[in-house]
Amino acid sequence: MKEKVIIVSAPSGSGKSTVVNHLLEVFPKMEFSISATSRAPRGKERNGKEYYFITADEFRKRISNGDFVEYQEVYPGSFYGTLRSEEKRIWSKGNVILFDVDVRGGINLKKIFKDKALSIFIKAPSIKALKERLEGRGTDSPEAIEERVRKARVEVRFANKFDCTVVNDNLEICFAEVDSIINEFLMKP
Repeated sequence: MKEKVIIVSAPSGSGKSTVVNHLLEVFPKMEFSISATSRAPRGKERNGKEYYFITADEFRKRISNGDFVEYQEVYPGSFYGTLRSEEKRIWSKGNVILFDVDVRGGINLKKIFKDKALSIFIKAPSIKALKERLEGRGTDSPEAIEERVRKARVEVRFANKFDCTVVNDNLEICFAEVDSIINEFLMKP
């Protein structure tokens, strides 16, 4: 299979991780690109599974070494990025890279991978629904939730920078729509 990339981005609380986990079950040749981050693990997250957790200083050092395909300082001192080693690891097996990244990261990855990539923006049905989902997680303080909601209001303005937008109002419908979009992309030579 030709080297291909699927990019899934969304404001926090839109259901991006749920969609990504679904895709990993449905598409056997798709493999999750583990991002690096300088933030602390949340809930049951483990190093090397959901993220590579590294310090902000180590992150900066690796930026200087050219170890990242792309990276962002999403919040002050909170970095996220895609390691070049992940790209090589997944493509060496002939698999499709699946990125679960923030909105700016998704836009940057699309610019980097161009026609090799399909970028999908997952959108909550409303900011109110998004806030309720964040509160339901029970992983963030009220202040952190307000910051995420504020950021989401800005991020939804960038949906038009993606190849397609899928509203996650009903999970089964969202899954079906995303599956269809990806199947069409993967069939292209």
